[in-house]
Amino acid sequence: MVSSGTVSFLQRTAYLSIPVMMAWGVLFPLHVNAQESSPTLSPGDVQLRDGTETEIAPPSGDPVPLNPNDIRPLSLDSSFLSIEGGKRLLQEADTAVSQENYAEAEKKFQEARQVFNQLSNFYQQLAASFSGVDNRIADSHRNAARDTAQMRDTATYQLALLHRAKNQPELAVPLLIQIIRSQAPTRDLGKKAYQQLLELGFVTDPFPRAGNTENQPTSAAQ
Repeated sequence: MVSSGTVSFLQRTAYLSIPVMMAWGVLFPLHVNAQESSPTLSPGDVQLRDGTETEIAPPSGDPVPLNPNDIRPLSLDSSFLSIEGGKRLLQEADTAVSQENYAEAEKKFQEARQVFNQLSNFYQQLAASFSGVDNRIADSHRNAARDTAQMRDTATYQLALLHRAKNQPELAVPLLIQIIRSQAPTRDLGKKAYQQLLELGFVTDPFPRAGNTENQPTSAAQ
């Protein structure tokens, strides 16, 4: 037999349990429905927000798709690996020099040298690859290699002048010798580089010598 005290306890427990069970019965279906009513949206899908169609943007950290109209991105001046990008670095270096920001100018000249040197090497490799296959393309790349090498030597010369202006001849001399090796002493930039070595006192023999009328061979920048 169940005592009257036990029956009373069970009745009170039942009265308390019913509201709790009803609450769980109401809340739990709502929770499930809320999950089921939120479909997964992918980038590019359209979602209605306040009555307005809004395109879902890619999650942060994902790469932004390239502009399909920019079919030749390396031809833009925003790219570092391009002739226009190297020229932009030279312009920024000149601006820094005019503002007497020599640290920034040195950095930009160095970057321009690296860009033009890489371009020259790449074009030389392409010219060698197309030699005997398509001579017209090979010649085009060979010319591009020579032009970018000339730009590299010009950036190197400007950097050497900057080092000289900062009273750093030990940094200018190696750069000037690189220019002479690339340009040859008979070319205009090679002559200027040698003149700088003469003025710095690194060499003592002027070139060209007075009265020297011998024709000197010329060579393209390498």
